[in-house]
Amino acid sequence: MSRIYTKDLQISYHDKMIVKDMNIEIPDHQITTIIGANGCGKSTLLKAMTRIIPYQVGAVVLDGKEIIKENTKQLAKKLAILPQAPESTGGLTVSELISYGRYPHQKGMGRLTKEDLEVIEWTLEVTGLTSLRYRSIDALSGGQRQRVWIAMALAQETDIIFLDEPTTYLDLAHQLEVLELLQKLNKEQGRTIVMVLHDLNQAARFADHLIAMKDGAVVKAGSCEEVMTPPVLAEVFNIDAMIGTDPITQKPMCLTYRLIKGENKHEKSHNEFSHRIPVSAAR
Repeated sequence: MSRIYTKDLQISYHDKMIVKDMNIEIPDHQITTIIGANGCGKSTLLKAMTRIIPYQVGAVVLDGKEIIKENTKQLAKKLAILPQAPESTGGLTVSELISYGRYPHQKGMGRLTKEDLEVIEWTLEVTGLTSLRYRSIDALSGGQRQRVWIAMALAQETDIIFLDEPTTYLDLAHQLEVLELLQKLNKEQGRTIVMVLHDLNQAARFADHLIAMKDGAVVKAGSCEEVMTPPVLAEVFNIDAMIGTDPITQKPMCLTYRLIKGENKHEKSHNEFSHRIPVSAAR
């Protein structure tokens, strides 16, 4: 069984149900990516699974214990969360911000120990930020800044890291830089990564496990090959998609798509436009 999963989870804002009877398992030591249209409940689910917001019904279970019953510091030793819009850094340097990730491990006066400093040094190295340790966060590029936030999450030394749209506002090169870093952490250190992404091809390229959501419910969960299909994308995004194979990763990729309109709006996509073909055949 997965270390973290939800059971009949329901989340509401005021009188509006956002997530309905959600039952998902997050595979250990894999990259799980959640996809879905805006407003489907992706970010809400992440926040509930990391105890940022409350849920009304059901449970989020981590290591056999419901997270709402877990001590805050103990929970912070098990999972880290990088929100979509991290708070202002207020002129902090790179190493100062990363040091905040050591909070769950500090005792007494909260001074950094030798172990804390060693962990900070390690995170600087693994994220490629050693030369920038004294640089102000405000002076960094978008990609560099995102790496610092990831480094702070790493400094918590958690096995599970949640990220809400970690590539937002980044250009293509910096998006790839961040995603490759997360993949490296997963492959080399066995970190369980859970993230929300908007780009379908990035989701399929870097994920081991995909969860497709619509209107607060799971439409399909499984491997990229199981989820990245014309019928699933039609139901989730209302698009008629042509799926090919990425020549680099051999993962499925969306070559092109069009909106499903009129009489076909609620039908599954099974016409001549919707089928899996190799990239070379599409040229």
